[in-house]
Amino acid sequence: MDIGNKIKLLRQKIGATQEQLGEKIGVSAQSISKWETGVTMPDITLLPILSSELGVTIDELFDLTVEQKLQRIEKRIDIEGDLTDDVFYEYENMLKIQLDEFEDRRRVLSLLARLYHHRAESYLSKVSKYAREAILIAPEIKDCQWMLQKANGATSWDWNISNHVDVIDFYKKVIASDTIIPKTPLPYYYLIDNLIADHRTKEAEEYLNKCAELPAHRPFLIPVYKAYIALAEYDVQKADDIMNSALIEFSDNTGFLFEIAQYYARKCEYERAISYYEKSWALEESQKPRFTDALEGIATIYEILGDHAKTNETYDRMITCLKNEWGYKDDDAAVICVERKKKALIK
Repeated sequence: MDIGNKIKLLRQKIGATQEQLGEKIGVSAQSISKWETGVTMPDITLLPILSSELGVTIDELFDLTVEQKLQRIEKRIDIEGDLTDDVFYEYENMLKIQLDEFEDRRRVLSLLARLYHHRAESYLSKVSKYAREAILIAPEIKDCQWMLQKANGATSWDWNISNHVDVIDFYKKVIASDTIIPKTPLPYYYLIDNLIADHRTKEAEEYLNKCAELPAHRPFLIPVYKAYIALAEYDVQKADDIMNSALIEFSDNTGFLFEIAQYYARKCEYERAISYYEKSWALEESQKPRFTDALEGIATIYEILGDHAKTNETYDRMITCLKNEWGYKDDDAAVICVERKKKALIK
């Protein structure tokens, strides 16, 4: 059904004339008539109030299919920094309904998780802002220090808080219950990450060996994880030797070059890290659009080193990539996020 007929039927359903509907939303009866006959379309700025007066959501007004609605939600989560309460609750309600109706339940669950995460990130940025202001006023008080930890992922010295036992147990269950053939290596990666973070190296090595047997595993990650296991066991020389040997085999692999950059960044060998980030970035020139992770690593290192000019220069490279390779605009969330970092650095 086209939107003109939909407006007409909904107007008649609520018992309003064209004049009455037009008066409520601030347009003439002639405009309503033109919409209903398909001569013109409502201005986009009128859609929220029009849908509200007709008692439907904007998606219902356009009579979108479930698939179109899911795509719309996905797109808005990707590009918008904040969702209004009305939009958030509309999407939440729609997704919960589709949990029992849409054939691809996993996709709906994933979108629900992303929707809540999007809202959480929005609130956590506010937690960070106000907690930081409070700490500057009274650094001797602990409550906001703890909230800043939660909001920004700051390290906690307390092992009771910083350990990853719950996540580790969860991923062990995921691996044990995986019946997909061939088995996916992805939960192994997440499990090994957390085991290494907790220095549970024997278990990490055990699961890494199992992961290496899976047909779908990424070969260049095996030596990377072996190096990190060595680091977690405080054997730096062994870790370096593993990475240097792997570099001979994977010198033209962008994934490995990115990982070796990460490795040296974690060891605070910043110049080496930057060189490998740049090599990874350059090697992806033929694989556009490129993700900006390598540039983000470079920008962070320059900020640590106090080279603000090069930090801003790298942020500009990120913005150029987002606009030229991904087609983002100035008002898209990804671009706004980088611009915000630039402004904070300048301030």
